[in-house]
Amino acid sequence: MANTDSTDRILKLREALNRHNYNYYVMNSPEISDKEFDDLLHELEELEKLHPEMEDPLSPTRRVGSDLTEGFEQANHIHPMLSLANTYSIEEVDDWFSRVRSAIGGEKFNIVGEMKYDGTSISLIYENGKLVRAVTRGDGEKGDVVTENIKTIKSIPLHLQGSEWPETFEIRGEVLMPWKEFERLNSERAFNEEPLFANPRNAAAGTLKMLSSREVARRGLDAYFYYLLGPELPTDNHFDNMMAAKSWGFKVSDIMTCLDSIDEVDSFIRHWDSARRELPVATDGLVLKVNSLRQQLNLGFTAKSPRWAIAYKFPAERALTRLKSVSFEVGRMGIVTPVANLEPVLLSGTIVKRASLHNEDIINALGIHDHDMLYVEKGGEIIPKITGVDESKREPDAQMVKFISHCPACGTPLVRVDGEASWQCPNKFGCPPQIAGRVEHFVGRKMMNIDGIGEETSQQLFNNGLIKNIADLYDLTRPKLLTLDGFGPRSAERVLEGLEASRSVPYDRVIYALSIPFVGDTVAKKVAKAFPHIDLLMSATSEELSAVKDIGPRIAESIVEYFANPINKEIVNRLKAAGLQMSAPEESSEGRTDKLGGKSFVISGTFSRHSRDEYKELIERNGGKNVSSISKKTDYVFAGENMGPSKLEKATALGIPIIDEQQFLSMIGED
Repeated sequence: MANTDSTDRILKLREALNRHNYNYYVMNSPEISDKEFDDLLHELEELEKLHPEMEDPLSPTRRVGSDLTEGFEQANHIHPMLSLANTYSIEEVDDWFSRVRSAIGGEKFNIVGEMKYDGTSISLIYENGKLVRAVTRGDGEKGDVVTENIKTIKSIPLHLQGSEWPETFEIRGEVLMPWKEFERLNSERAFNEEPLFANPRNAAAGTLKMLSSREVARRGLDAYFYYLLGPELPTDNHFDNMMAAKSWGFKVSDIMTCLDSIDEVDSFIRHWDSARRELPVATDGLVLKVNSLRQQLNLGFTAKSPRWAIAYKFPAERALTRLKSVSFEVGRMGIVTPVANLEPVLLSGTIVKRASLHNEDIINALGIHDHDMLYVEKGGEIIPKITGVDESKREPDAQMVKFISHCPACGTPLVRVDGEASWQCPNKFGCPPQIAGRVEHFVGRKMMNIDGIGEETSQQLFNNGLIKNIADLYDLTRPKLLTLDGFGPRSAERVLEGLEASRSVPYDRVIYALSIPFVGDTVAKKVAKAFPHIDLLMSATSEELSAVKDIGPRIAESIVEYFANPINKEIVNRLKAAGLQMSAPEESSEGRTDKLGGKSFVISGTFSRHSRDEYKELIERNGGKNVSSISKKTDYVFAGENMGPSKLEKATALGIPIIDEQQFLSMIGED
């Protein structure tokens, strides 16, 4: 057991870190520096490692997430999550207001106006001041349980503040990706030539359903809350309940306002129609709710939505501007992307000069001609999007924009990617932007992290004949680097130090850095674990690769094709000779047994002796298998506290043995 001093310190650190998280992410008023926060977090991590008996699934250290999050179980909502009726004009809102006034028979009432955030809906359940479950909206009746991912969102309280909260309640809100995080994520994806998220809503929804909560934590999600449900709420009106929730530590928007008349409602709409553009997160409208819970109950519901609330949707902002030209850009994988170069136009507070046309099919579908007047929209999106053409303003002799047939960089005839709308330059080893792009990817922070080489330097190295592929980087010398414009002794030394440090970068990141099509960082980790040496990976068949979890035929074929190319093989062998890590660290066989002999386990709930991740490791070290969902083939359900009711019900129905912590430890001889 932990000694008293350690116990006290762990508890005090958790309390302090929860308070600092709240001050930083909810109140925007940090009391300490990032460095001081990180030092406290590191101290807590070390103490928790020394004292596993103090494990707590709601510890601040769990907000960083895990790479081991399993697939999602589903849970029924306590109360259905209905959608709201939408309106698109102030007149329609006024009609709704009048219907409410008529339906409640002349009683006095007021309306709560609030922002309609453009994210993904979430329902959180709290018991005794602690978060116990988080469920997505799903189909409104049931959703996916995403509790582990929700824990990584630092503006969401894991333990509530104060003491006036109900014993059990549900709170609903919207998980969002702030604009700055969205821009950062799309910049990374653009660099890696991955499809860009169209808007923060899609990015937030996709992130929340990721199977790695560690990656979820890295993406900087936020959350605002807007409705409280439960048998014992603090007050009989919506606004005061949300103010109470705010005092418990939830992020409730300051925009939420009580409105006493139809004129105030109209003014609220007109104000936020423009003021919303200054907000740090995406919005797509406003929500108006009757404040009194009694009046809400009396007004009731239609089949699809409550009568006591309505959503006003902002019109998408659109501008008309002239197409100057279409340029074609080549990425590191050879995909050619058409880009519309536009007469500058102001849209949602920024000047738009360029917009991707994505591929040939989009150009043809829009019917774009030279110098057309194009409609550009942002709406809830930050990426400008061409949505139409004003054909009435088309020049008489304008020609249809044609997709190019040859690479704009090297002149090679383009080929159509099978099953896709993309055209590709096949000259992978002679096309300058592809070579420079692969070098830029290779040296990136999440790959080899080689300081001193970026987009401009990558192109400069190629143009000066110093590199023709990524392996040539390790032949660079101080005299060679000093021949580059703008390079002095310190710049050269910085690159050489970065190259030396990259020899220690783990094997999975080396795989990611190779620019194998469809192999991102997550796939690289799975491949590295399944094929722990580069020689095994280079000789793997498509069937062997497809047998790895989450590696489909397309990815498998891409890996096989990559290593079948003699040039790629030579590059990898040169990197190996340069001293890069080409194998995963060997796992120790010490402590491995066959006590569980291939038995499959589903783990659910929280535990006191070990964490879930530690129990999964114990299962595998003793010859068992971890599976994410219960089926007839499951041998045991390993149940802790707060086990999901749906799993318990399914296990019981199938007659699968349910074991507790003590029984499991007895099975492996650790009781």
